[in-house]
Amino acid sequence: MLDKSKKLDVGKLETIAKEIRRDILLMLEQAGSGHTGGSLSIVEILIVLYYCKMKHNPKNPKWQKRDKFILSKGHGCPALYAVLANLGYFPQEDLLTLRKLGSGLQGHPRYGLPGIETSSGSLGQGLSIACGMALAARMDNMKNKIYCLMGDGELDEGQIWEAAMTAAHYNLSNLCGIIDYNKYQIDGKVCDVMNIKSIPDVWRSFGWNVEEVDGHNIKALFEVFNKVDNEKKKPSLIIAHTIKGKGVSFIEKDNRWHGVAPRKNELERALKELDLE
Repeated sequence: MLDKSKKLDVGKLETIAKEIRRDILLMLEQAGSGHTGGSLSIVEILIVLYYCKMKHNPKNPKWQKRDKFILSKGHGCPALYAVLANLGYFPQEDLLTLRKLGSGLQGHPRYGLPGIETSSGSLGQGLSIACGMALAARMDNMKNKIYCLMGDGELDEGQIWEAAMTAAHYNLSNLCGIIDYNKYQIDGKVCDVMNIKSIPDVWRSFGWNVEEVDGHNIKALFEVFNKVDNEKKKPSLIIAHTIKGKGVSFIEKDNRWHGVAPRKNELERALKELDLE
């Protein structure tokens, strides 16, 4: 169970981030397919949530008082799988079964795998599910916090904005949305595909409390998650400015890696950069 009394150890968490990136690359190379760029961009967000913020218990994944996390951009699941395995939700060796027939670790999250709250991957649906969970928690007088991580390209989906209106209408202050703002989606730059000129202003106009943060700065992420805990009247949105493919120089900001897995020689090169051969 998460112990919130522990002091934030940025150095240790940065080491864990490298280990998670290693596991992402290993499992994708073994699978021969998957989404590299968008998995690497969300590592620090997941680490701060699972190691510092969320109430959860790997030994009891269905613990009633747990906080809940929804990965709406389900194609980034290698990062989530790596974090869950590192924490003991399932064996580490299961990571190398990614996308294999019969594996619980499919190409998008599947409900039933320990630590996964809902199946996801059909973009746009996660925030609606999170709204339902947040509203249910309030009706049951539970103190659970619900977190939902979305992609920036996912904002093209109309259902996101329906859910945004719903969350504001019901004053779901126990809901925290997060945008992985890495500036790219499958077809190219987000600003070229469907530009939202001011994402913060748009969400504020829908009635949300909005914060922005460097999505790779562990201390800043920790502080902004603490800050939104003080919001008692509105749902909160954290816009995390990230780099697609973060941590590997030849993958960073190269959108060809959106849905491509590293080959063996590329894996070796990437692991050298991480100093985790």
